[in-house]
Amino acid sequence: MLILRTLLFVPANQERRLEKARQIPADALILDLEDSVPASEKDAARKMAATSIAGLASTGKDIFVRINALTTRYAVADIQAVATRGLRGICLPKSESKDDISRAEALLADAEKKSGLEAGSLAILALLETPKGIINAYEVTSASPRIIGAAIGGEDFAMEMGINRTKEGSEIYYPRAVVAVACHAANILAIDSVYTDVRDTEGLIKETKAVAQLGFQGKAVIHPDQVGPVNQVFTPSDDDVDRARRVVQAFEDAVEQGKASVALDGKMVDAPVAERARKFLALADAVAEKERASSGRQ
Repeated sequence: MLILRTLLFVPANQERRLEKARQIPADALILDLEDSVPASEKDAARKMAATSIAGLASTGKDIFVRINALTTRYAVADIQAVATRGLRGICLPKSESKDDISRAEALLADAEKKSGLEAGSLAILALLETPKGIINAYEVTSASPRIIGAAIGGEDFAMEMGINRTKEGSEIYYPRAVVAVACHAANILAIDSVYTDVRDTEGLIKETKAVAQLGFQGKAVIHPDQVGPVNQVFTPSDDDVDRARRVVQAFEDAVEQGKASVALDGKMVDAPVAERARKFLALADAVAEKERASSGRQ
């Protein structure tokens, strides 16, 4: 099970931040070639990202590169440069249609061949950050087996809509819900947008809990201090794990007695509730394994 609770953006043109990222307990790093890199430094950032990937991947983190949009003159060179061992995949900005995914697939296939990578090994994390992308969300999320997740880009979406972002986030509730549903329909991970106030930990936690209730399984972050709080929200608590185990056991005992449901702590437990508990326990095991693997490689 792929676990991506936190995906930390790291400007690919800043060597010190790339080196520091090795020690940050994010599940994934996104080496950014797009918004955080000025045009004058695109070439240098591309080279720095390519040379950093293997070392960063050795820490147990999943490494992605946010390339420049396919409509720019940088995208092809971005993919060719970073298609190297240790790369988990690319983040594809402005994903709006199946055609966008098909073009990215073709570029990835060519890069894999030239780099000697296994065909189909590089994944796509689709960024849904425009009105068209939201309208076509399921078309995008289901477009390719390479797509392992999709993320909503709240800031870009607000800009495209001509609206202001607020801490309450009511203005992007609808696109968030659309992205979450489209991801679950396609059986891929749903990743939430960044929280831009890096000093407001309380607000970050509140928002992360809210999007978890919408079905998001991870969140993009922009500062190392945001990693711990977000990881904690998306990590099953000991109490919740214990409760899930009791639910599964109670239901299995009921089935053995020829019953289709049972009461536990005053609440009904039937097949759907038990199945949700089983999935929760599988998630808890996967998170624990992810943390063990990462801590052993730091």
